[in-house]
Amino acid sequence: MARNVSSSNVSSPGFLASATTRGILFMALASASISIMHTGVRYVSADVHPFEVAFLRNVFTLVFTLPLMIQAGRSAWRSKAPKLQFGRSVIGVVSTLMWFYALANLPLAESTSLSFTTGIFLTIGAALFLGEKVGLRRWSAVLIGFIGTLIVLRPGFHDIGLGAIGAIGASALWAMSLLIMKVLGRKDGTVTIVFYSSLYLTLLSFPAALYVWTWPSLETLGVIVFMSACATASHLALTTAFKLADATAVMPIDFTRLIWVSILAYVLFAEVPEPAAWIGGTIIFASALYITYRESRVSPQAETTE
Repeated sequence: MARNVSSSNVSSPGFLASATTRGILFMALASASISIMHTGVRYVSADVHPFEVAFLRNVFTLVFTLPLMIQAGRSAWRSKAPKLQFGRSVIGVVSTLMWFYALANLPLAESTSLSFTTGIFLTIGAALFLGEKVGLRRWSAVLIGFIGTLIVLRPGFHDIGLGAIGAIGASALWAMSLLIMKVLGRKDGTVTIVFYSSLYLTLLSFPAALYVWTWPSLETLGVIVFMSACATASHLALTTAFKLADATAVMPIDFTRLIWVSILAYVLFAEVPEPAAWIGGTIIFASALYITYRESRVSPQAETTE
């Protein structure tokens, strides 16, 4: 009898609403944590090169992930797709280095606005590499997203520097990494993916860090440790959010990253976001959000007019 009551509770609308609420809260935690981490990159880049920051972040993230692997047990240590893990990490390390360079050389609100293009590149990559059917509505959303990107960049009104190119390149490569993760998710568990990603990223980012290496101060090292903890918390919170609720429920909360970094950038660096960053960022995010919504609504058998 008790089993029937438990089953009824799980399937009730109240339970689902509660799970969705918790998913939204975890997404809010993920957005706040990653925003703090990104701000930390900007802060310590005044002391050490962004490539070195990326390497040290990977080292400490690996350290934070080790206890999770030990807790997960022996099976977690054996990846069922080691070549895919390594290939994703190669793409990931280039994306990370480009992104950290962008964070160090762009206003935080601008780099965050450009990071929303990941969802747009994800749609293009899914169509090109995974053979997913993308219809007129989603292609229109992609076009609108690129219009938003042009508003942020304002070509012709000021120079498009390496920081902006790094942010867009990092977003495109990260989208490719997420596509690979879709395949990896069918073979390996979350902890295994996170651990091997951290391991390979640490090894692959070391040569770039060694080339620009300077010994960080204790304060800088402390900030990097804190950043790494935030990055680990964000990854775990993000994974939990998507397990608890639909993407369409939690994705709108991702926009709070722009709010968080704007506040932190103003407090720490006296940066006031330009209107173009907010307008363009909102358009890019709305485009990515609509793409997410359409993907949740359209079945694999849907027509290409989706």
